[in-house]
Amino acid sequence: MTMRTYYGDFHIHVGGSHGHPVKITASRDLTVEKILSYSRLRKGLDVITLIDGVCTGVREEIEHLLQAGTLTPLSKGGYRHGNGLVVFLGAEVEVNGPQRGAAHFGCWFGSLAAAADFAKWLATVQKNVSLSSQKAHTNAQTLQKETHTRGGLFIVHHAFTPHKGLYGNCVSKLGEMVDYDGVDGLELGLSADTEMADRVRELQNITFLSNSDAHSLPKIGREYNALTLEQINFEEVRLALHRQNGRGVIRNFGLHPFLGKYYRTYCLDCGQLWELGANHCLCGSQHKVTGVFDRLATIQDDSKAIHPPHRPPYVWQIPLEFIPGVGEKTIQKLLRVFGNEMNILQRATLEQLNQIVGDKLGPQIFQACHGKVEFVPGGGGIYGRILFPS
Repeated sequence: MTMRTYYGDFHIHVGGSHGHPVKITASRDLTVEKILSYSRLRKGLDVITLIDGVCTGVREEIEHLLQAGTLTPLSKGGYRHGNGLVVFLGAEVEVNGPQRGAAHFGCWFGSLAAAADFAKWLATVQKNVSLSSQKAHTNAQTLQKETHTRGGLFIVHHAFTPHKGLYGNCVSKLGEMVDYDGVDGLELGLSADTEMADRVRELQNITFLSNSDAHSLPKIGREYNALTLEQINFEEVRLALHRQNGRGVIRNFGLHPFLGKYYRTYCLDCGQLWELGANHCLCGSQHKVTGVFDRLATIQDDSKAIHPPHRPPYVWQIPLEFIPGVGEKTIQKLLRVFGNEMNILQRATLEQLNQIVGDKLGPQIFQACHGKVEFVPGGGGIYGRILFPS
């Protein structure tokens, strides 16, 4: 048995299908065909989940691509595109918390038949199954059961964010909302990393994922995962999430939490970040968007992370579009040499970068790719910024 490393982003939205919206807040450039091309050829990913694959228009497009032979079913789940990308179909579903707020969950499926059957059930608890991320009039435990009944995988989405995150918006313990043993993976989300999440002891046995939650083409692969698998298919990824038979998630890649849009608590009146532990902003206002870091400070069990033996490293990596001075022309120069962004981020040496973009921009790209920069933290929906050490 020979294992290989594959790269996956399991949370990519579809902006529209057949001229109609799917994920209302996503770019209309996020069409199925563009996603399948961009994910593989531009980003260099091996496997993705179309998290709106259950939606009516998207399922129709997948069926068309299957009939055309552009997608081919895999015997153990998933579909292989002609360019080599493997695709899973998913749903992002919103469910109310037991006392307050609402959270998003991901339901992944390895076949169009399973996705279609799930959509039939979803139509009994949701008003419009053609749209993504709609509220379902059910509870999260029922959603888990309906997902698993169809052979799917159940993922807690962007767990710590103030908008639609289980911990960030609803409860302080998983068991207050979901069946702990029925969680196949937990997505850290923008503004959190392993060092932060492993301060919550109940997460010790759960596999973490770092996915992009892409709402536009350039954001695909902003966060992603390295998995060790024998081959890519749905059942191999299931084994990886449960760390069985030598499979596993071996690295999580993503932005430094400081760069996340919801890292610190943000004042809605003056636009400044709150002091840690404060009851109000320095301006006197109490109107805020609670930051992930600040929320974790109230629910964490430990002040420092305690990593279980199976926990892989979280690698801080800054996408090219986040680097000051790097525009599309520079990216195209790099792509002509390296082929895709994954190769640039993972394999480009300082010497190579200097030769392609010069000895001023080259070191900055290299520093950014390896997390050797300083940060101005983000909050309230505004990304943080990177600064290069002087």
